[in-house]
Amino acid sequence: MTSTRRTRGRPRDPEADEAIMKAALELFVERGLEGANFEQIAKRAGVAKVTVYRRWSSKEELLTQAIEQARALVPENDIWATADAAAQPVDERLMDSWARTFGDARFRAILAQLIGSSVTQPSLLATYREQYIQPRRQLIHTALERARHDGRLAADADLDTVIDMVVGAAMYRMLIDPGTAADPAATRQYLQAVLHQADRLLRLPDAPPRQEAGPEPA
Repeated sequence: MTSTRRTRGRPRDPEADEAIMKAALELFVERGLEGANFEQIAKRAGVAKVTVYRRWSSKEELLTQAIEQARALVPENDIWATADAAAQPVDERLMDSWARTFGDARFRAILAQLIGSSVTQPSLLATYREQYIQPRRQLIHTALERARHDGRLAADADLDTVIDMVVGAAMYRMLIDPGTAADPAATRQYLQAVLHQADRLLRLPDAPPRQEAGPEPA
């Protein structure tokens, strides 16, 4: 989901878009939300300031799109929209994407800045949550709800709490233990263990266990 402006005239230059978003993330990591203003972003990206204004209505809008692009390596929304949360293991494309994202030192720095800025400047996290986190969470919740409705998950399973637990565990590993997060094999093993525990909480007592199932970690 994006809410970038549409403009008339010449088509947008994707290379300019990439340069602007790259500059925005660099400045955000270095200087926080206050230092990532349109003037500085345009200067670092090597474009006119009006080029940035024509594409995004605010730095929050620009940064949320840039953050999402940095983390989403596969079409997650499409995958979750058709996922069978009870019968299928986690799509390998998702697992590969998560492992690479968790091992990306730049993305860990972005995430740390995003969370840190929420105390004094909550607008960025609020915008990101509204435009990306909540819609993605709803897709995951819907996939799990379908499985529960079909009788394949426990009727009293607390879906929201399980989702929070998976996300919280993943974020803890990314931010508190970054050395482990940088190891792709260890990251994959950890995510599989977390999802296995989530599966045990969601499953019917007499249902057979499955591997690598559960909600998205981040």
